[in-house]
Amino acid sequence: SHPQSYELLLIPDHSRTRTGAPGRPIRSAVVAATGETGASGYPRYAGEGMEADVDPETRTVEAVLIDGEELDYGMSVRVAGAEGERPAS
Repeated sequence: SHPQSYELLLIPDHSRTRTGAPGRPIRSAVVAATGETGASGYPRYAGEGMEADVDPETRTVEAVLIDGEELDYGMSVRVAGAEGERPAS
């Protein structure tokens, strides 16, 4: 069974810290399982303007739409609390 929801973080790639860790998110959204499988083959989650396919084993965002648009160049989306990710503050 897959998680029923995730918190996703939208992070500008240029905001990396001196250690190379991801910088501060500029937006977050709690997305809930839709029961559908996305084009990537992973479960689809949606909510608060974000729609994403998330690999439940690695907690990697495989595909994402923000307000119905593809992700802008220089931006990334991560699952909050995923390995290497600090919680949003």
